[in-house]
This record gives sequence, structure tokens and C-alpha cells, in this order.
Amino acid sequence: MTYQMQQVLQIVQRGLDLLFPPRCAGCKKGGSVLCAKCLAMIQPLRPPFCLCCSGQLTADGVCRRCYYRPLGMSGLRAASTYQEPLRSCVHALKYTGNTRLAGPLGVLLAQTYMAHRLQADMIVPVPLHSERQKQRGYNQARLLAEVCVRKLGLPISEALTRIRATPAQVHLAARERQQNMMGAFACNREFAGGALHGRRIVVVDDVCTTGATLEACAAALFAAGASSVWGLVLARPA
Repeated sequence: MTYQMQQVLQIVQRGLDLLFPPRCAGCKKGGSVLCAKCLAMIQPLRPPFCLCCSGQLTADGVCRRCYYRPLGMSGLRAASTYQEPLRSCVHALKYTGNTRLAGPLGVLLAQTYMAHRLQADMIVPVPLHSERQKQRGYNQARLLAEVCVRKLGLPISEALTRIRATPAQVHLAARERQQNMMGAFACNREFAGGALHGRRIVVVDDVCTTGATLEACAAALFAAGASSVWGLVLARPA
């Protein structure tokens, strides 16, 4: 999208806002898609948490998730926990077409990247299957990544493609999710011949529950020669 087109869309959006004022996805009050009060309620993860997967630790400092099944990527960082008002914001972005929420939520991702001093050569959004994207009309991970890279000054890359449509994972157990996502992603042809060799990659998504999707992405990127693959998401389970 050209800069001129972006300006035109911004002018159109301001006109629509006058006719149909936006409502906060968190508290439903008018005025903005995410009000300052609700944004302030989205608190960053507080230590102690697992330095690998960002999960909760037991009283004796053990991460049960990594103890029983180590993460299949270099690490994972989350902006916050999956609770209100972030839960409603993610739902509105993902399922009700409120794509403007990608703005403030993408900034949260960039802030998380900087707070944890991640290092990347490129940002890769988790791709949707073509049929799912056609139904939804957009990929929420791509929208979040676009905002994130503008803040960080990093390139965004469509290195991955989803080669297999997978059933929804909401009702699947952790092991079932792993099996469901196995082999679901591959590197696009132009990235499969050495272009990713030695590259440090951060994969962006909205929510990480078990890590199955991000780990499947990481497997494809590692196979193409990436030196490190980190996950960066808005939320992990509380």
C-alpha cells in the first residue's frame, strides 16, 4: 500500500469515526478502539517466569511444561496473560473484523520485543491457510507484525506458508495440538534454498496456548537453516 493511499484511508476513517464513533474492545465505551484505561490494565508478565517459554513456575522454581517437554524453539516471549481486557481485544481482532486493534496491540508486541532484548534479522507472521484467510479476509498475525516492524525498524518476511489446513484447536488437548500442527508449515520456495541460513527469526502470533503452532513454524525455519527462532505473542494462558 502506497503512502498516498494510506493517507486517503486515514481521512476516510476519520470521517467514519465522526459518523460511527469507535468503541473500546475492552470496556465498550465510545471514543477509541482501546481506551487508555483498558490499555493500562494489560500488564506485562511479572517474574518469576520460565526464561524459555514464559510460563508459570512452581513454588520451587520449576517450569513443568519445559521439564516434561522442552520447547521446540529458541524461546518464547508474551506481552501479557490471556485475560481481560486483552482477551476481548484479541477476540475482536481475530473474529469480528476489528482490524484497527492491530495498531495498539502491535505496539505492545514491539514493546515486549524491546523489553526482553530480543535480536532478530526478520519478523515472520504465522500464516493462515489460504482458505481460512479467504473466509476471514485478513491474517491477524500479519497485521500485528506489520505494526511491530514499523516500531522496530525490522523487515517483515513471508518466509512461511501453511501447506495443510488444520482443524480448530480450541477443544484439543496439548498432545492432540502437537499432532494436529505437525508438518502444517513449510518455507516458501525462495526461502528454502539457503536464504535463511544463519538468520535470527522472530515468529509473531496473537496467542500461544501449548506452543504447537509456533513450534511447527520453528521446525520449518530451522530446517531451512535459521540459527534461532523465537516466538513473540500477545498472550499466554494465565
